[in-house]
Amino acid sequence: MVLIRSRWLLLSAAFLSAGAEIIITPEPAQPAEGDNVTLAVQGLSGELLAYNWYAGPTLSLSYLVASYIVSTGDETPGPAHTGREAVRPDGGLDIQGALPGHSGTYILQTLNRQFQTEVGYGHMQVYEILAQPVVMANSTALVERRDTLHLMCISPSPAEVRWFFNGDTLPIAVRLGLSPDGRVLTRHGVRREEAGAYQCEVWNPVSVSRSEPVNLTVYFGPERVAILQDSTARTGCTIRVDFNTSLTLWCVSRSCPEPEYVWAFNGRALRNDQDHLNISGMTAAQEGTYTCIAKNPKTLLSGSASVVVKLSAASVVMTIVPVPTRPVEGQDVTLTVQGYPKDLLVYAWYRGPASEPNRLLSQLPSGNWIAGPAHTGREVGFPNCSLLVQKLNLTDAGRYTLKTVTLQGKTETLEVELQVALNLPSSHKDQRHTFLNLNLAQAEHGAGGAAGRPGSGRGAGGMGAPGTWSPASADGFLHPCAPSLPHKLEPTWPYSFTEMSESHRGYKHPG
Repeated sequence: MVLIRSRWLLLSAAFLSAGAEIIITPEPAQPAEGDNVTLAVQGLSGELLAYNWYAGPTLSLSYLVASYIVSTGDETPGPAHTGREAVRPDGGLDIQGALPGHSGTYILQTLNRQFQTEVGYGHMQVYEILAQPVVMANSTALVERRDTLHLMCISPSPAEVRWFFNGDTLPIAVRLGLSPDGRVLTRHGVRREEAGAYQCEVWNPVSVSRSEPVNLTVYFGPERVAILQDSTARTGCTIRVDFNTSLTLWCVSRSCPEPEYVWAFNGRALRNDQDHLNISGMTAAQEGTYTCIAKNPKTLLSGSASVVVKLSAASVVMTIVPVPTRPVEGQDVTLTVQGYPKDLLVYAWYRGPASEPNRLLSQLPSGNWIAGPAHTGREVGFPNCSLLVQKLNLTDAGRYTLKTVTLQGKTETLEVELQVALNLPSSHKDQRHTFLNLNLAQAEHGAGGAAGRPGSGRGAGGMGAPGTWSPASADGFLHPCAPSLPHKLEPTWPYSFTEMSESHRGYKHPG
């Protein structure tokens, strides 16, 4: 058989015919790896004796796949036979489970009874099922405008490559950094908008495979550092806060990663590394400039913002409350000051209007107080502006004035009216109770006792016994022999010094 084939090959060289064109087409037209493929033949003419199939560019014995005798159906494999090929009676060639290696040029040679040969050419491309590619990056965390990005799509197949960014095809601006074969992406001075997920995809007419995403982070900032209050930017402005209320300042910026924070108050660092600062119970001592410094540990850049926090105008209401509220002659009283300015520089107390002759005492910035012209030796000042008056007497009643001056030079004046009640001597109280008991006894036995003891009683308008009070006494006490009990045995308290002087004018101790 080998001898016959050799003779045919020699004859074919001598009797090559230029007859009708033979057309070879693969079915399917774009076979995938593993498909069964038929190289169908069209244009055969005359009575044919044999077929020769070649898998190569020339009629070379080394490319011979198989020879086929039409009359007997005998097939003889050639050097290029892979074990998957079979010649069909109609001249076609079947390939079972085609592989990418079966791709290439195929030649069909026919022999007719006149020992003439015809040749037809065809081409077949077997596409492989593509494996998933892999994206390799020089780094997945870069600094904006400083670092360069290199991405490479790794695939064993010589397939086409395309890139995806965040699931969409690559923007044109980024595509400008692709290599000619599309497998390498380079970006010099990477930008923040290029941060995201990168994928490459390999494809052919029968298969597509996309890589897992590689996430790129681009570090930048901090930029546009600002301080917020209630979601409103307050950078470079003044925030006014009511006294004893709370305030939260938020530090925001455009930065990747989230910056580290440092807070400062009037240039002094605070122990706070959070993105917010809480100010509780606002007082004058907390007024000042608050600064937030944002530092990016990756870019090594920083930025800052500041605001001025002040108390609202008239937010601090200063009041004076006497303790006790109704002092009695001989007691101590403290004129307690509430809401005094925390940035106090000096204060002064006055007995009456705020003029130098009336000054009781003043407190200096050192915290010590000095006596004024009106000081009686019984007044004491405190750091919170309160005033202690010891061992009150009736002349201490009246108006007191407090004058304060803050570090900013703000002056405030406040007045209070002090009332002092009379404290009756104990001997007066004892005799009053004795008279009360005598009146009660007289009431039980009848007015004057005229029936039992003649001549001992007195008429309502008669003179009393020697050494007794008249019922018209100014203090409200009745004569022991008065016909009825008084409606009020003692005055209502407290009275001011003036009221006490008028209501007790002409008062004399009995006896």
